[in-house]
Amino acid sequence: MRMPFRKPLVVISPKKLLRFKGACSNIEDFGEGTRFEMLIGDQNKNLVAPEKVRKVIFCTGQVYYDLEAKRAKDGLNDVAIMRVESLCPFPFKEILAQMKGYKNAKWTWA
Repeated sequence: MRMPFRKPLVVISPKKLLRFKGACSNIEDFGEGTRFEMLIGDQNKNLVAPEKVRKVIFCTGQVYYDLEAKRAKDGLNDVAIMRVESLCPFPFKEILAQMKGYKNAKWTWA
């Protein structure tokens, strides 16, 4: 702002999720008593019991929707997908809490 000229801000990022219905939040998610989630656990209603999950995949951003589509297409209800919403600070405590529930699973990052 102190320069004698102004530069436009250009954000170079994919716009795929702007019109994607699955990436929208409800207005209730922004009300009082709500907070930013650093880690979003698996939200698949057909997921098997946590002790029967064979693989847990961590991911960020729009990769989640690609993984979710592939999981639904293949009918994999024994694979959990965790969305890491904050890379800095990294949610170590939240991840460790989730790991306790999936004792028999292999862990990977996508």
